[in-house]
Amino acid sequence: MINSGLSGVDFIAINTDAQDLDNNRAETKIQIGKNLTKGLGAGAKAEIGKTAIETEKDAVAAIIDGADMIFVTAGMGGGTGTGAAPLVAQIARELGALTVGVVTRPFNFEGPKRMNRATSGNEEMQKNCDTLISIPNQKLISIVDKSTTVVEAFQLADTILHQATRGISDLIGVHGLINLDFADVDTIMRNMGEAIMGTGMATGEERAVLAAQQAISSPLLDDVNMRGAQGVLVNITGGDDLTLLEADEATSIIFEEAGQDANIIFGVVIDPSLGEEIHVTVIATGFNAKARAAEVRHPDNTDVLTPKFRVEAEQIHETPNVPAHQSKVPEDDRPTVNAPAPDPMVFKDDDLEIPAF
Repeated sequence: MINSGLSGVDFIAINTDAQDLDNNRAETKIQIGKNLTKGLGAGAKAEIGKTAIETEKDAVAAIIDGADMIFVTAGMGGGTGTGAAPLVAQIARELGALTVGVVTRPFNFEGPKRMNRATSGNEEMQKNCDTLISIPNQKLISIVDKSTTVVEAFQLADTILHQATRGISDLIGVHGLINLDFADVDTIMRNMGEAIMGTGMATGEERAVLAAQQAISSPLLDDVNMRGAQGVLVNITGGDDLTLLEADEATSIIFEEAGQDANIIFGVVIDPSLGEEIHVTVIATGFNAKARAAEVRHPDNTDVLTPKFRVEAEQIHETPNVPAHQSKVPEDDRPTVNAPAPDPMVFKDDDLEIPAF
């Protein structure tokens, strides 16, 4: 994620593991729990990750204060990500930043204990984020072929994590045919609770239609019907030849799927490197927004918005059980969901206990 870069985003890496932190390319790094873990990982113990971040709350707050939007990215199920990410999100939200969690849930082969920890971590993230996008790694199995290696599977999980973050940040920070501003995104994501994400990519004739259809039927939607959403954010990205007609075709399909009750906003981003490809990312929010309305934990933060849009990306990391996937990040981080194999906001992922950037 860091290698590919995100326009207007500052990266902050948080980790208990000193060696892994040294290898991280984030502009800002925070080692937590120095005396607790002695520079090692959290040992897949969420309580250690939580205790470790508590000792550095002031340092984290000082660094992210003033940001309009904070992405907290982490892998749920391990120690540092599961334990530290919710507290980072809490700090960000209390400072008035729009706080978006983007996390991954384990593959089934990682075992029930890790899955149970991930479930607990997800629940804590939901309490502390305005919007939480939780990506089920197991669903990736349905979009890869049987020859996909374990290393490639974790790389793809990282890629999807990156795409979810980029799908939002590019709408604000990258020039396009149709741009959004921070207020647009804030409307769709402030205090909205659970969110789902779908992605699609296509080339050739009817590429916009095909990409949109893929996005609304993506396995990443985790079998949730988009019609329950109160808000839908749509990112349509294409090369220099992307037309407004194609943007209209794609959004029409998404409007029909989401229904008339959803507040839908979309942006069109130009990325010459895509060539003839069109990418569509759909993020649907607000499935439990009404239940959260009485739980708003921060005051009206209109005074927080500054002329310079600032996003902090924090990755919460921890040394994973399967370190091999950290050794390589594909040169082109641009995700394509329908590709058989894998092609950085913003939190330090526990290596994030699985995705590591």
